[in-house]
Amino acid sequence: MPNTTVLIVDDSRVSRLVTRQHILARHADWTIAEAANGEDALAQAPTLQPQLVLLDVNMPGMGGVAAAEQLRKLLPQAHISLLTANVQDATRQRAQDLGIGFMEKPITEERIARLIAPLEG
Repeated sequence: MPNTTVLIVDDSRVSRLVTRQHILARHADWTIAEAANGEDALAQAPTLQPQLVLLDVNMPGMGGVAAAEQLRKLLPQAHISLLTANVQDATRQRAQDLGIGFMEKPITEERIARLIAPLEG
């Protein structure tokens, strides 16, 4: 089975670090890549071909929803999930319309476990 790659997209370095630590605690062999905004994520995605993309909603430049729309086209098989502390029905509905996940912040070990469960076979 190919190595699982996860792309964490968040303008907060601390959020990326916490998410990385939670994933690696469960799967030390997974590859974790990071991007600070939507543009960076879109630049990395074609080369990385991640199986899971975790996107913060509110970031400078291209936000998570806009990035998710484009990533869905680039990575049709990937699991994509929005992560946000700003829980608005419109954002939740947009995620549902795009066929992507939605998870509230703060990032916890339990929430990460639910996000990566589909990749664990």
